[in-house]
Amino acid sequence: MNSELAGRILNKDKRAVARGITIVENSNSGSAQLLKQIYSDIGRAFRIGITGPPGAGKSTLTNQLTKFYRKQGKTVGIIAVDPTSPYTGGALLGDRVRMSEIGQDVGVYIRSMATRGSLGGLSKKAIDAADIIDAAGYDFIILETVGVGQSELDIAQAADTTIVVLVPESGDAVQAMKAGLMEIADFFVLNKSDRPGSNQAVSAIKTILMMRDHDASSWMPNIIQTVASENTGIEETAAEIQRHREYLTGTGSLNKKRELRTRLRIKEIVEDKLRTELWNNDRENSLNSSLGKVVLGNLSPYHIADEILENFRKQF
Repeated sequence: MNSELAGRILNKDKRAVARGITIVENSNSGSAQLLKQIYSDIGRAFRIGITGPPGAGKSTLTNQLTKFYRKQGKTVGIIAVDPTSPYTGGALLGDRVRMSEIGQDVGVYIRSMATRGSLGGLSKKAIDAADIIDAAGYDFIILETVGVGQSELDIAQAADTTIVVLVPESGDAVQAMKAGLMEIADFFVLNKSDRPGSNQAVSAIKTILMMRDHDASSWMPNIIQTVASENTGIEETAAEIQRHREYLTGTGSLNKKRELRTRLRIKEIVEDKLRTELWNNDRENSLNSSLGKVVLGNLSPYHIADEILENFRKQF
């Protein structure tokens, strides 16, 4: 069945793409086989990560960028990562509702995914979903994350170009964000820049950027001012994406970035497989039966952990 599904994905069948993403998102049996079958057709799409604080206008920017690319005849896949519903565990679908205008376009595929506890704001399965969309032949894949935090680094690892969207009111918070969010941006979009304080926000961002160690050959993030709701600055944003893409290609950084992404994914896959094998019913029961001794202070948690690992090693 997966062979047939893989063939339909490669033929740009939207229903097959949706089915494939559901399989990998739910970790169904056969998901690894499906991803193996399509992997030789992955790598042509350019992946754009869009992140920033809630209310910055990430979805509006994504919407306008998609319309810009469609006018150029390019196809776009969008993975909008929403907060997990506390009741169903699924995505709240807010972004898909806001993008209903482009959702009817035959050259656009939109998928909302749940964070499912991923601290960085990007679902662990989002990269697998992006691979499926990539294999289906889409030219661009936009990964839009929820929220912002010090652990938002996973968007930078998943995307070729990472855009951090801010608003003029972000200016006062820039200092607090510089340790994490500010460092992952390949460039910044200051959205809603018709509001008061936009010039001060640009100056604050530039001041932080000048503190970075860089030389004449390294990439220096730019700041693009937009009013996405009015389609202002969208062409400039697309031009900056293209400029960064050309920089990555010209310096060989694109391949290095994708190699790093692959390395991290392989480690994560191996760790997930080991975790699944480690915590079988016997070892779960062993852990549960030992908890009382740990709580009473008779045994250290490290002692129990060593016993469980020793038991795991004996099976090889």
